[in-house]
Amino acid sequence: MTRIVIIGGGPGGYEAALVAAQLGAQVTVVEEEGPGGACVLTDCVPSKTLIASSVRKQALLDASSLGVRFDGGPDHDAGGVAVDMIDVNKRVKELALAQSNDIAARLAAEGVEVIRARGRLVDPQVVRAGDRTIRADVVIVATGAHPRVLPGAEPDGERILSWRQLYDLEELPEHLIVVGSGVTGAEFAGAYRSLGSEVTLVSSRDRMMPNEDADAAEVLEEVYRRRGMNVMGRSRAASVKRTEHGVVVTLEDGRTAEGSHCLMTVGMVPNTSGLGLEDNGVRLDRNGFIEVDKVSRTSAPGVYAAGDCTGVLMLASVAAMQGRIAVWHALGEAVQPIRLATVAANIFTDPEIAAVGVSQRQIEAGEIEANVVKLPLATNARAKMQGFNDGFVKLFCRPNTGIVLGGVVVAPRASELILALSVAVQHRLTVDQLAHTFAVYPSLSGSITEAARRLMSPLTAGGI
Repeated sequence: MTRIVIIGGGPGGYEAALVAAQLGAQVTVVEEEGPGGACVLTDCVPSKTLIASSVRKQALLDASSLGVRFDGGPDHDAGGVAVDMIDVNKRVKELALAQSNDIAARLAAEGVEVIRARGRLVDPQVVRAGDRTIRADVVIVATGAHPRVLPGAEPDGERILSWRQLYDLEELPEHLIVVGSGVTGAEFAGAYRSLGSEVTLVSSRDRMMPNEDADAAEVLEEVYRRRGMNVMGRSRAASVKRTEHGVVVTLEDGRTAEGSHCLMTVGMVPNTSGLGLEDNGVRLDRNGFIEVDKVSRTSAPGVYAAGDCTGVLMLASVAAMQGRIAVWHALGEAVQPIRLATVAANIFTDPEIAAVGVSQRQIEAGEIEANVVKLPLATNARAKMQGFNDGFVKLFCRPNTGIVLGGVVVAPRASELILALSVAVQHRLTVDQLAHTFAVYPSLSGSITEAARRLMSPLTAGGI
């Protein structure tokens, strides 16, 4: 029986463990924090739970435009809706723990051994887990990453915070300054603004989320400004200091921003130090990420890696697929190398931003030839009914064949709507095939089939 030891119990680790157990391997997972790892206990699951509360409050605030009003008592804000951060954060933590327990139960049911300890390589086939030494035929490293800390802006857990420390706050920050306008910064900035905090978002670039679709980022920034957020572009933070009653953020150009709390969202650092990786032939890049190929192999024979520690699209879904692919390859199963061009990603802002396949930037740079159509959500009947005015559906296809190359959806629940485009990209469907697929009327997904009809060739398009 093949013995597989997995260091790290996040999505890359536990998904690999489940596949390996189902294929008959003897599996041990070494995880210090608990099943699910940081993704479930401190990062993805908690943040999206918090965001769910903020989206619900924003919906209540926006309900007056639909003729629905809520008259709150003296404990409610001007919008008539109260937020109890103790209850919000209690739910966040309880849900994260429940998810971890569900994963633990599933691993136990599949016969996977879980060791609560820090793991490290002794050699490519030996793992040290606490006071135990385990010999393995295959080792998978899935240790994740942690928040990057800027010198001069070290989190103290009270006023200067990493996102893992937010859930210990007992009160809503009066004025939250978010440093970093990437995906994580944009998500938390929007969430706390909707919950009722005054928010200043400090961005070192011309616009927020500079690596995402420019049209999508523009829509979101417009929504944020309309909701009262202060978005400071071209403003790189030099330092963050505590004051008597809050924090002051000093920018490189000498300007300052003052608030009650500061949230640092300036990237991730891989958890690869102190694991004995380089000593055992596992090559790291200059930023400390583990170098892997398309089937998750590292440079050391018999050692694979998956998830954020590899720096390959730091998404839970990608980590899970990397882990599964590692097991399939290690056990000699049929396996398809990971295709990053088919990965769907979502930003859990309000509205959400989802994308798959090629990007507008690639098309504009001439790297890929494509036809493009963009439909504003405001023209969709269901969106009008629900009072959704911000967002769009954008679709890309090959000029001659009509094969769907990708798309972007900016809408409530874009994370659900993107699946249709993911299927189309994965299976190389054409806009004609997508257009001839029935969509419910009225529905937001109807904008996807409508976009496909707009891209159909004149000979097949017919009438609308």
